[in-house]
Amino acid sequence: MTTQDAAAPPRPRRSFVAGSVYLFERLLPDPFVIAIGLTFAVAGAALLFAPKGDLVTVVTSWYTGVFGIVGFAFQMVMILVTGHAVAHAPVVQRGLKTLVATVSTPNQAVVLTFLVAAAASWLNWGFGLVVGAILAREVAKRIHLDFGWLVAAAYSGWVIWASGPSSSIALSQATHGNALNIVEKLTGKLLPFGDTVFTTFNLVPTVLVVILVPIAFILLKPREDEIVAFVPGPDEQAAPASAKSAGTFADKANRSRMVSLFLVLLGVAYLGVSWSTKGVKFDVNTVILIFLILGVALHGTPVAYSDAMKNAAKQTGSMILQYPIYGGIMGMIDATGLAAMISKFFVVVSTAHTLPFWTYIASLFITFLVPSGGGHWAVQGPFAIPAAVELHASIPAVTMSVAMGEQVSNMMQPFWALPVVAMAGIGIQRVLGFTVVTFFLAGIIYGAALLLLP
Repeated sequence: MTTQDAAAPPRPRRSFVAGSVYLFERLLPDPFVIAIGLTFAVAGAALLFAPKGDLVTVVTSWYTGVFGIVGFAFQMVMILVTGHAVAHAPVVQRGLKTLVATVSTPNQAVVLTFLVAAAASWLNWGFGLVVGAILAREVAKRIHLDFGWLVAAAYSGWVIWASGPSSSIALSQATHGNALNIVEKLTGKLLPFGDTVFTTFNLVPTVLVVILVPIAFILLKPREDEIVAFVPGPDEQAAPASAKSAGTFADKANRSRMVSLFLVLLGVAYLGVSWSTKGVKFDVNTVILIFLILGVALHGTPVAYSDAMKNAAKQTGSMILQYPIYGGIMGMIDATGLAAMISKFFVVVSTAHTLPFWTYIASLFITFLVPSGGGHWAVQGPFAIPAAVELHASIPAVTMSVAMGEQVSNMMQPFWALPVVAMAGIGIQRVLGFTVVTFFLAGIIYGAALLLLP
């Protein structure tokens, strides 16, 4: 042993958080690859074990499922892009900067960032993803703190998205004729928000998470010698809103607030007529419409909103690619009888009381393979709901248990963290190192609620 070797300090032991991130980097392939691998696994299982698992049924049900989910996939894309566009409206941007001016310490900054991101995510998951990333950048420009810690707090606000009114699972079960409304297909009934989102077993754990997660982040604050601060890059140059010459008819139409006002009034009129005759109800299309007209109103001119939507569309590639693949999986699981077989397993190991909890546990694991609420429901819903029907368990609780598992596991699944870190301008590894704590804390809270509250 040389003198240099003897003098070298010992290597620090890899922490649990760092080890988890290391495993994600080394073992987790691209989400599209995971979707294809899961398709192969389901097709193989159907051919080997399903009662109707012949080759013709597997192939045709896969094809039917791929294109049967296209409408729902576009609805989810619209939720993301309309929320994204609202977050980039000038008045929202000014509001975020005003909020940033109210904080002066790292602890205040991390709490504010989490709470704003959580509130935005609960309203619209696309809005929450974008607002959290933008706010983290603005805060980091003013206050010296660890940027990964702050971005992790922003992303952690997303841990309640599927418990809110933009939850793809809750929305699809509240929408008549939706391709993913498995509850309606089996029972002939819809699940309004009063049975899912606005219930004790959903609201109580959500409030607890909102209170306890920022406290946990304060306790996790890196020491001064561990801080990796934000390094601002060159300012982005905004592209011109329109290529038309100023003063022309085309340019005046592009910038006409009256054109935007017409669309806003049309949307508001529809909501007024619908809600006055049928009562205030929310489904997928209603949520999209609300954020659409809100975005148009906040941006002011048609061309400004059009540019905001073009920018938002850049974040949708992975969704467009993967939703049809998961639709194919849903088609195979349902048509071959594989869903019924898996459902029987849950019936055997569960009671009416414990089924929501065990469905939640399964959801935590499935999310790592299917990191999308709608795609996840397409895989798990076809066997979770039949089990609930057979056991006479709470169908709303079983439905929301899938949503809860989805949102909690997203804290360890990098699929949805990728657009956040891209917008914030930071690597994903350091962010996941902090969100693993959110995963465990929120996981315990929601799991306990499903056992104690339904």
